[in-house]
Amino acid sequence: MDKKYCAYLCSGCGIGDALDMDALAEVVTGEMSMECKTAEYLCGADGRALIENDIAEGVNTVVVGACSPRVMQNEFDFGEDKITVRANLREQVVWAEAKPGEGEEPHAEAAEFLMETAGDYMRMACTQAQKTELPEAHQLENLSRNILVMGGGIAGLTAAKEAAAAGYEVTLVEKDDSLGGKALNWRKSFPTKSPWTDLEDNPVASLVSEVESDSRITVKTGTEVARIAGAPGAFKVSMKATGTQTDWDAPAQVTVEERDQIEKGEMEDPNAGLHDYMATDEGAEIHGAVVLATGWIPADVSEYEHLGYGALENVVTNAEFEKLAKEGKVPESVAFIQSPGGKENDKDFPYCNSVTSMVALKQAQYVCEDNEEGKAFVLYQHMRTPGSQELFYKSAQQNDGIFLTKAAVTKVEENGGKLTVTAEDTLLGEDLALDVDMVVLAAGMVPTTKDEDTINLAYRQGPAFSDLDLFDGYADSHFICFPYETRRTGVYTCGGVRKAETIEETIDDATGAALKAIQCLESTDRGVAVHPRSGDKTWPDFFMQRCTQCKRCTVECPFGALDDDEKGTPLPNNTRCRRCGTCMGSCPERIIGFTDYNIDLIGSMIKSVEVPEEDDDRLRIVVFVCENDAYPALDMAGMKRNGINHMIRFIPVRCLGSVNMAWIRDALSAGMDGAMLLGCTYGDDYQCHFVKGSEIANTRMENIGDTLSTLGLESERCAAEQVAITDYDKIPQILNDFVEEIVEMGPNPFKGF
Repeated sequence: MDKKYCAYLCSGCGIGDALDMDALAEVVTGEMSMECKTAEYLCGADGRALIENDIAEGVNTVVVGACSPRVMQNEFDFGEDKITVRANLREQVVWAEAKPGEGEEPHAEAAEFLMETAGDYMRMACTQAQKTELPEAHQLENLSRNILVMGGGIAGLTAAKEAAAAGYEVTLVEKDDSLGGKALNWRKSFPTKSPWTDLEDNPVASLVSEVESDSRITVKTGTEVARIAGAPGAFKVSMKATGTQTDWDAPAQVTVEERDQIEKGEMEDPNAGLHDYMATDEGAEIHGAVVLATGWIPADVSEYEHLGYGALENVVTNAEFEKLAKEGKVPESVAFIQSPGGKENDKDFPYCNSVTSMVALKQAQYVCEDNEEGKAFVLYQHMRTPGSQELFYKSAQQNDGIFLTKAAVTKVEENGGKLTVTAEDTLLGEDLALDVDMVVLAAGMVPTTKDEDTINLAYRQGPAFSDLDLFDGYADSHFICFPYETRRTGVYTCGGVRKAETIEETIDDATGAALKAIQCLESTDRGVAVHPRSGDKTWPDFFMQRCTQCKRCTVECPFGALDDDEKGTPLPNNTRCRRCGTCMGSCPERIIGFTDYNIDLIGSMIKSVEVPEEDDDRLRIVVFVCENDAYPALDMAGMKRNGINHMIRFIPVRCLGSVNMAWIRDALSAGMDGAMLLGCTYGDDYQCHFVKGSEIANTRMENIGDTLSTLGLESERCAAEQVAITDYDKIPQILNDFVEEIVEMGPNPFKGF
């Protein structure tokens, strides 16, 4: 593209009052050799007309110095064939000006500091515009619009039904010989409407009938998915009759360290035949997206010997009792035990949740409905009935035949044809000994993805999702921000594999997963990213001539977007890619990049920052800021006028995982006094939009200390901090504390070289 540039400065929102607009325009025209114009409000009709008139005269690359790029996006969208780069002069310059503390005099050079900051942001924006190219969407040939649904229970049936209703062809695969799943054994379902007290009919039969009569849905019962290869829009799916075996061996996970050992001949490559495995597609069907709805299995409760499961005839699980209830075999007195008791005391059974609490209340009603003198005893440590289901709980409390108490069950034993349940620490303040006909244990709901054989993915990262440490087996990508999405693009979960759910919740969940699968197909068809950078046309480009087959990009990709060939060279799967750039950050050879985000582009932006000679008031610190959490939090800090130190320059990045350590080394080598990564929290309660990016970046930063030492620099000049989007009040202190540490160390000794 032959570029014609023009930069535009907005003087509105207090920008013109705080900055010398003429001097700022001279930075653009003089240093950056780019035409520059100023308007009072660029987002208004007159300001937009100014830009559009220039575009009509041939301008195709626009630099806007105004408000944050997170706002006014429509106002500064001039078409897909135009490049628009925005410099954040409002939230992160003018509004971020640090105010004097109580009793302090304003800094004599405050206006100069503000102009220096604004000038640097315009330099970086102009440099970004010069280095950015228009992306070309990655178009997939022979894209399939068929959606594969794995599992024929409530979740799978609903997902298939909703996808078909939206006009898509669906293939529904169920391992059993009939549809319906576990719901076939359920007598009733929970209330879904006011007054939230009455049990409702099980909807599974009508749902099965709807699916079987839908011409858009192909049903395959007695069938399992043996292998899924390929990528969104072109998954190659092989199937087998339930219970039969295949000759395929799933690929093993290989770390960077193990790859080094393999290359040295110190260990055998477990994936020596991996390329053949990936290429195997004889008899495979092509599908565009996958909905994983394989459900759950009851947790094993036999380990709790004092409760008698497996040893005493009438000790059953809640799932087994539900089947008995449907068959009309409900005894007159039943104890429902919700926690193992004993030494576990206040802990519930594994995988217990609000659903298991509500199941006990539902089944207690069966006892009273089927027996005139029926008695149900619900012994719990925690009773969870969220939302309107609290009214369901209250109705059970008002039922004379249902007795509820917090208690620790210590023993279940036979007693003359009955079962005696001994419990202590009850709400009544006394121990209990209950003689009942049957004991029901609240077995939790274990997702089928706990078993790695549930889905056999032909991915370099392995056949399941275990390379990313599942939360107790649940196959989720980002529970809060991206529900239904797994860590394999194009595969979406719903129902019991995502979380324990009621029928009503499962139906909503399955509808959401079906819509995600549709979104994936439509985005793939347009050649753009699905999530979280929805609509992004860019994709990673590899300069393979310099690839050393180090495997870092393949191993570190959080989403399995990279396979490799028999030589170990990366094989990109662009429709799997979520455009986080973690591969770019991992590459020691700097051969991976995007048209509008690459090593050279960000490196050039860093170099465009004006680094003054030794001056303790004019140190320069670069902060790489995650665009998802940290950047908006910075904007909000500016809106709150919380104050950010004038020595800092922010560079937004797609994810901290995309930060190549070359940027840190280059920044310090060029005289920058410090560098920080500011991104999402990681760990057990992770928030990183790209799952592992923030954690990977932190590990890289820990390892850069040795490199700094070889340069004669303190490792403390680099830091990594994690924040949430809500931490706008904390961020200024985090940043200002780091600045104080840098000031105490003094200027970078490389300054001026």
